[in-house]
Formats: sequence, structure tokens, C-alpha cells
Amino acid sequence: MDFADADIHRRLDADGQPLSDDYEPPLSDDRLVEMYRDMRLARHFDQRMISLQRQGRVGTYSSLAGQEGSQFGSMYAVDDADWIFYQYREHGAVVDRGGLAEYIRYWMGHESGNAALIDHNIAPLNISIGAHIPHATGMAWASKLSGDDNAVICHFGDGSTSEGDFHEGLNFAGVFDVPAVFICNNNQWAISVPAEEQTASDSFARKAEAYGFPGVQVDGMDPLATYEVVEEALARAKDPDGSPPAEDAPGRATRPTLIEAVQYRFGAHTTADDPSAYRTDEDVEQWKRWDPIPRLEGYLHGRGSLDDERIDAIETDVTDTVAETIERGTDIEADPDDLFADAYAEPTQRVEEQRAYLNRLREEYGDDALLDEN
Repeated sequence: MDFADADIHRRLDADGQPLSDDYEPPLSDDRLVEMYRDMRLARHFDQRMISLQRQGRVGTYSSLAGQEGSQFGSMYAVDDADWIFYQYREHGAVVDRGGLAEYIRYWMGHESGNAALIDHNIAPLNISIGAHIPHATGMAWASKLSGDDNAVICHFGDGSTSEGDFHEGLNFAGVFDVPAVFICNNNQWAISVPAEEQTASDSFARKAEAYGFPGVQVDGMDPLATYEVVEEALARAKDPDGSPPAEDAPGRATRPTLIEAVQYRFGAHTTADDPSAYRTDEDVEQWKRWDPIPRLEGYLHGRGSLDDERIDAIETDVTDTVAETIERGTDIEADPDDLFADAYAEPTQRVEEQRAYLNRLREEYGDDALLDEN
């Protein structure tokens, strides 16, 4: 794809200048500065998490760098009561809604960090590709049947569109007109498979036509454009202006939308990946021309909402906040007994025997001795 000339919804050029002289942003300047600060925080958090992984303090981690525009453009459009489903790269949802310290613990291997997301209306992180999409559709349908005013926002990568769960979930969503916004984060690579080898469609957004609801492409590295299409999709989900629901579909009138956020993953697929095996540094540098953070910074500079002094203050705030968050998040000790807690709903005899064996070793030698032995 020639990203510069792509026929997609876009508000800012690569330097952050509005494409229209009379363009007015959908958010106040104060909210836009908040968004900029959150994007900077997410990028710095990303860098620190990769460093922690290299130190062996957290497990395999997936970087969000380059995708902040779609993550915060979408999060700033949703209501607090709306539920978020995501794959494993949309850390911006946690930055926006809180719980980042607890979230770090998930990447350290503590399931409590995943469970804590529910308190922020974020479904537990999904590692299996696309498996969360039918669940998002089901929750959206439940919301419709219950008559509340909430929507479900479901993020996934372009590789998920090759999974059966994607087609089943979206087909069901179209048949029952559920209040869902499906966001395909097309970052050009499903691990090492390029987007053009993932589908024969001319876009991932076009797939929505098969399911009977709208699909739209947006510049996912433009947070303002992303905000606008997500806001419009949420309005369609919650109040579709008299658009009738599908025949025999009970509940309020709602409509789903598929959004393809076109963007680029700057880093590796995960810290276990070597992207140099399938792409060139030149390609990465070309896409970095559209980096969403300096792009939004350029726009806010032009409006007089940001100056160098305020940027320096934001950088200091971001650095301090992430450092304090990591300190709190990593201040936890593992309980080996948790290894057996959720293997089965009811522990089997073999699991109980293994638990008892480990506990005898802990009593005899102590946890530190066992760790040293390993």
C-alpha cells in the first residue's frame, strides 16, 4: 500500500498539518494535550517493558510502538461504560482506563494482573488469535437484549481475519445487529506474513459487506481521524437514527461497524521475534515518517497548544509516572501454589499429589533453595 496516497479517512499530513484549512478537531485543545501525554506515556511504558523483558523481569512482551494513534483515538471516543476487548498489543486501553501497575504483573506471570482488567471494563487479555471476537459479539448482543446503552469495542490484528472466529463473530454480529465496533489494526504484518498475502480483498474493511454492515478504512496513525470514525461507529451502535434492526432481532436498534485502522508496527511482533528476517530497515524508516506522536505534536504546536516548555514538563511527568508504576507493579512475590489453582475447575487427584509434593519440598528446603536449585 502507498500509504501517503491511500484513499482512506485522514485529517493530518505526515507533519501534523491539517489537510483542510477550515478543519476543526473533534476534541478540545486540553483533551488533545491529554491524548498527546497519554500517547507519550504509552510509548515510554513500551520501551521500559521491553527493557524489563531483556532483563528477565517480565515474560514475552508485544510492543505497541507506532500504533498509539489508533489506540488512543479509539479510547478517547468510547464511554467508560463501554467494554473493551483486545488482542495483546492494545496496551493503550489500560493506560487510558487505569490499572497499569496491576497489568504489569500479568506480563510477569501473575494471572491477578489479567483479572484486574475487568474492574476497568476491559475483558481479559487474549493471546489466541481472534478467539475473543465471538465473545465480544456475544457481550454486545447481551447488551442489546438487556436494553442498556453500552457498546463493545473489539480490537484485533489483520492476521485475525484469516481465523474462523473472525468470520463467525462478524457474521453473527451482522445477523443480530449487535452494538459492536470491530477495529482491525492492520499493522502490515501478521508476525511475518505481509497484509497483501493475508487476503485477496482490496481492503480488510471491505469484508464487512459480506456481513451486511458498514466497513471503513482510516489512517490509524492519525488519532484525530481515528477518533472521528470510532465516534461515528459508536453513534451507529447506540443510536442508528432509526435504522431498523434485522428482522426478528429483539432489543434496541443497533448497528455494528468494521473499522480497518491502517498503520505500522515499528518494533518486533513480540520480544521473541526478529523482524529483520522478513522486512527491511528502510521500510520501517519510511513508515516512521507517519509516527503518530510527533504528528500530533506538530498539530498542537501549530495551534499554539504545545510549546517546548510544556513538552519538557510532559516528558518529566511521563518518565516519573512510568517509573513509579513499574516499581509498584513489580513489587510482588509469586506464590508457587498458584501453579495449581486454575488447571481444572476441580483439582484432580494427580494435581493434588503434585501440589502436596511441591509443598513438602518447600517445607524441607525453603523457596529460595528451590529457586537456586533450578
